[in-house]
Amino acid sequence: MFHFKAITHILGILLFLNGLFMASILPVAWLLNSSDISPILISAVVSANIGILLWWLTKNSNKNLTKRDGYIIVTLGWIILGISGAMPFLLSGAISSIPSAIFETISGYTTTGASILTDVEQLTPGLMLWRSMTQWIGGMGIIVLTVAILPILGMGGMELFTAESPGPNSGKIHAKITDTAKRLWLIYVMLTGIECVLLKYAGMNWIDALNHSFTTISTGGFSTKNLSISAFDSPLIEYIITFFMMIGGINFTIIYFLLKFSFKKAYENNEFRVYLGIIIIFSMLISVLLYFDSIHEIEPAFRAALFQVTTIVTTTGFSTSNYAMWSPFAYMLIILLMFIGGSAGSTAGGVKVVRHLIIIKNAYLEFRRLLHPRAVIPVRINDQSVEPKNVYNVLAFFFIYILIFIIGALVISAFGYDIMTSAGASIACLGNIGPGLGGVDPSHNFAFFSEGAQLFLSFLMLLGRLELFTVLILLTPAFWNNV
Repeated sequence: MFHFKAITHILGILLFLNGLFMASILPVAWLLNSSDISPILISAVVSANIGILLWWLTKNSNKNLTKRDGYIIVTLGWIILGISGAMPFLLSGAISSIPSAIFETISGYTTTGASILTDVEQLTPGLMLWRSMTQWIGGMGIIVLTVAILPILGMGGMELFTAESPGPNSGKIHAKITDTAKRLWLIYVMLTGIECVLLKYAGMNWIDALNHSFTTISTGGFSTKNLSISAFDSPLIEYIITFFMMIGGINFTIIYFLLKFSFKKAYENNEFRVYLGIIIIFSMLISVLLYFDSIHEIEPAFRAALFQVTTIVTTTGFSTSNYAMWSPFAYMLIILLMFIGGSAGSTAGGVKVVRHLIIIKNAYLEFRRLLHPRAVIPVRINDQSVEPKNVYNVLAFFFIYILIFIIGALVISAFGYDIMTSAGASIACLGNIGPGLGGVDPSHNFAFFSEGAQLFLSFLMLLGRLELFTVLILLTPAFWNNV
């Protein structure tokens, strides 16, 4: 059984909250004498009022959500937010095409960072801030915020949190799921504020600092400049953003431990150590390649390599240089990183480091199982056995991920685009990376795609952000049995 009234009730809350976030842009737009006050205000009022209406009409709904309800709420919630969030762009005329506006907004909420805007610097300050805020909202997940307030409304939110949280095991900071959500948002807001202050004193103005803080900690990658971070030409700004991209790609449970100075707990986490190891090893290797290829001197080579490795691993999508112009080996290393992703329970996208750990450990243990067929040899992560069903889930996820990447590339090529661009767009959107390969490398954007291709790529972004199964399960007949 589905609780359609309860589902509508939650979607109403999501729309209302989205309207409030839009309204929060208005004071800044007014102070900057921005010309976009009316479209933002209308969008905020429409979203909030529709949300209130849906909430009021279903206020007496069943308060017990099931897991299936959670899957529907999360998927429909992201789609509705994408439509609602596109209104300011459409009403202002900044984006005239509905599919393009939805693409830009879904790219925001899914923290992908792919854009169809050919000249982002022409956006008005209010729209620029709203564009960045969509990534900030999507990074932690407005649904997690909803979970935090559900108990006030007499509704439980475990199913919602499970369906939305990225990764095979996001971890819980506190025993109660709502307290976990509140602590996550508190950490999120605090890190955003710290980065904003640091960027301001590193040379950005307050508006640029706020925009980039929103899109860095969320691992989103939208910038206020056409040349992304390279436009600021500041090593200090690059190092600050690199550091916070790394933070955004870490499991927020680990960040919580680090803030409590529980360094041992953080270090004992296998995924955390491998995540940092990947960034360090690939950065050192690529920096050596850049130096010997005479592209950069030692420090600029290290900085460029560290920045690009971090932005790809965390699926943020900022750029300071075009990796497509590097040597073939360095370029191939970047492509490899596109299939890794950040940590589970972080704002990053991709396959996730812990899944690769489980796959590699399970593959190695298969050799031991062949030698000792009667032995029970479990996969262990953080000195704990991983249940076989979770190992099968990870293997299935990885197979489906690669399959969807291939299908995605085939579909895009069917629209008439070359092989490299099709593959690059597919992995860039499915992995929520932003820049890809070929025609969508860091020196290009997604404006040249047809409206049909943009809608399909929006679907890939949604699939990647919601970890495949949350969306794909809705397409199975078994899900809808006994409705």
